[in-house]
Amino acid sequence: MRARQLEVFTAVMRAGTITGAARLLHTSQPALSQILIHTEDELGFKLFHREKGRLHPTPEALELYPEAERLFAGLEGMRRKTADLRLGRTGLVRIAAGAPAGVALLPQALAAYRAQYPEVLLRTYVAPLASMIEMLRSGDAALAVAFDSDLPPDIEVESIGKITFRCLLPEAHPLCASEAVSFVDLQGEQVISYRSRTRPYDELEAAAQRAGASFTPDIEIDTSLPAAAFVREGLGVAVVDELISRAMFPGVEQRPLMDSPHLPVSLLTLRNTALSRAETAMWECIRKTASECL
Repeated sequence: MRARQLEVFTAVMRAGTITGAARLLHTSQPALSQILIHTEDELGFKLFHREKGRLHPTPEALELYPEAERLFAGLEGMRRKTADLRLGRTGLVRIAAGAPAGVALLPQALAAYRAQYPEVLLRTYVAPLASMIEMLRSGDAALAVAFDSDLPPDIEVESIGKITFRCLLPEAHPLCASEAVSFVDLQGEQVISYRSRTRPYDELEAAAQRAGASFTPDIEIDTSLPAAAFVREGLGVAVVDELISRAMFPGVEQRPLMDSPHLPVSLLTLRNTALSRAETAMWECIRKTASECL
């Protein structure tokens, strides 16, 4: 299946109709239909059954589709990279990070990098883990910093440190009188923390059980960045990673969390994908910054 055929097949799978696929690809419906027919002829089997104006994928198409999406994402990434090169940029580094790393770790790494490579264009993204994985796969990011180490096999994971959790409290909250906050102290409080089925939540729940307590957030967050604002508005107390707690939030106190679990900080790349010289230099800056800060 050639690149154009791959593009057409993926578009039809996404849109469900020839008309919709033609709109996605900015081409004519007859031209797209001919490419699809020619593709089926070359493959020797049907990709779609046509019923009442809609296309229904065959079992063979459904089996091919995940691999086609992966290849198409790679093709799109290559097109974006060649466009950047055509614009005459001497180098481009794309890096994604979760909000805590984007606030507390990445700025120092970028400053160190910029001092050495002022001519390289830096493109940064703050995104949740699932989005970072897709960005690595599509080529929208070459590097990512995440709080997890259990990732799909196509993602290369390098551990660059570990962090603990802290408790954010409104000023004048009774727990501010304590040097540290325990899981038992949190019972009966309105707790702001990570949603279930995430690595931070799983670690905190397990640690609470070991301490003889429960851990059930009343307000769930995808990222710790808004937690301080919630605390400041009196919505509760927050249990968040120590990186985000390093930022200054007026009106918010913070205390260590007793029996805190550790959370891995990982540097992610796409497996079997070579980094450019500019990307490799950024990789080294992130590793050095993490070794100094974590």
